[in-house]
Formats: sequence, structure tokens, C-alpha cells
Amino acid sequence: MSLYVALQMDPVEHVSIQGDSTFRLGLEAEARGHRLFQYTADRLSYSEGRVLAWGRPITLRREVGNHVTFGDWAEVGLAEFDVVWLRQDPPFDMAYITNTHLLDRVHPETFVVNDPFWVRNSPEKLLVLDFPELTPPTLITRDPGQIRAFRERHGDIIVKPLYGNGGAGIFHLRPDDANLSSLIETFSSISREPVIAQKYLPAVVKGDKRIILVDGEPVGAINRVPAAGEARSNMHVGGRPEKIGLTEREHEICAVIGPVLREKGLLFTGIDVIDGWLTEINVTSPTGIQELERFDGVNAAALIWDAVERKLAARG
Repeated sequence: MSLYVALQMDPVEHVSIQGDSTFRLGLEAEARGHRLFQYTADRLSYSEGRVLAWGRPITLRREVGNHVTFGDWAEVGLAEFDVVWLRQDPPFDMAYITNTHLLDRVHPETFVVNDPFWVRNSPEKLLVLDFPELTPPTLITRDPGQIRAFRERHGDIIVKPLYGNGGAGIFHLRPDDANLSSLIETFSSISREPVIAQKYLPAVVKGDKRIILVDGEPVGAINRVPAAGEARSNMHVGGRPEKIGLTEREHEICAVIGPVLREKGLLFTGIDVIDGWLTEINVTSPTGIQELERFDGVNAAALIWDAVERKLAARG
């Protein structure tokens, strides 16, 4: 099976070839004989019944400083591709949402991964609300009084933007922290969106586990340990990845959420678990497959492509 594959992603020339999951997916695609075309989300358009992408064919290689060769710029209708990867990073804003609406117009005739309808309707910090028995105490609000009452009930809390990513804007507030009012004012001044608050889980200092699921099945995990003096474990802000396995509790979590992810066409996801509590379900542009491959030898990119090809073959 030779496929024509479009990568809708941030500029490929700027990615870290040792850590970027989309780059690894592209390498695996080439190893299978698939052709690659790359464009950025701002180059997607709708014109007179067609969804179009302005981009370039690419060839990838694992060579620092020389990891991509571009072909000529071209405008290609998405209907010409077999697979489109929805892989640009958030923020999950109206531009992102509009983009999913455009991709809806070609999926499933062109197979979009992950399903754009469910990406739009399953933001990272909202999909977990479907599983309250698996999550720490959580509050979503714009009401300062509710946030103060939540802190009074739970002591240490985490407050973060509802649609943020990469650890940006995350605050750990202790019971005596005098910055709560100022923080709420700051969030309110820059956005009309609610914030999300969760009970602080002290075990996060030992790591925030990223579990990779392929078509609803866990294939492995990495632990992300915060830097000294840092409340955030995201690798974008200095979190250190390390080798780790899955606990019985984490297998139970995956058994509960896996069928839901599979039903929604969320083929490649990464869930975040701290001390046995589910905190996020990452569906927009999950990461971690290169670290998993280095630590455990699990070629998640191959497992993901196996699942894609299996679904395409089943559709004929």
C-alpha cells in the first residue's frame, strides 16, 4: 500500500528531529513507501467546493541541520490525498476550530487523523470531564469566588488556561498564596475563556506520566519529571523524560477511556496521569513517541501507521 500523505503541521524545517512526533511519523511513512506533502494550517483554504492546501512535497532524513528536502510549491486539493495528519500545535482557538471545520469537508473520503470533528469536540482539558471517577477534583469557571472557595476546600491547587498547551500559563497556588486575585485579573484581562483549576497532586514532583494510546490501546509510557523548583513537568518547559512502565491503575484508566477514544476516531492520543489520576487527554498534537522508542524500543510510529493502514484497507 503506497499512500499520498499530507502533514498539516508547524513548519517542518524548525522541528526538533530528536523529539518531534510528527517528524517520526513522517520518517515511518517514507520507510513504508508513502509520499509526503507538508503545509501549515494557515495555508489551508476553501474555494468553490474544494478544500485546498498550499505547500510542498518533502523528503525527510534524520540528519541534524539537513533533515528535510523540499519540492516545488503547489496548491493541492485535499481530496487528492489518502491521509491528512492534523498535527499543528495548539493554541486551540477559533483558527484551530475553523481549520477542523474545513477538514470535516474531506473526511472520511480523505482519511484525516485524528478525526477533526472529535478533535474539535474533545479539547484536552474537557474530554476528561467524561470520566469524573478517574480525575482529581476539578473546577472550570470565570468566577473568582468559586476559585477561592475551591482553594479553601482543597488547599494547594493548580490553575491553568482551559485551552493552553505545553505548560504555558500553569500556576501552583498554595493556601496562603496572596497572588490568587492578581492571577484571576490577569487571566480575565487577556481572555474571556474560563480557567481550569484542579487539586494539586504532590506526587507530581516524582513525575507526570504520558501514556501513548494507539486506537484506544496503550503501547507504553514515559515519565516527565519537573525541573528543580518547577511545578510543570512539560518537556517544553524543561521537564526531564525518563523510562517508566504502566501500573495496574493506569491499565484500568486506559481500559475505561480506550473504547471511547476508538469510537471517536482519536487514533493517536497521549493521556497524562499523576499518581493514578487522569489530568488530560491530548488529542490535538500529542507527543512522546520518540522518547518511548529510545527508552523501551517501542516503535509507536509503526504501530500508528499499522492502525491507519488497517483502517484504510478495511474501507477498501
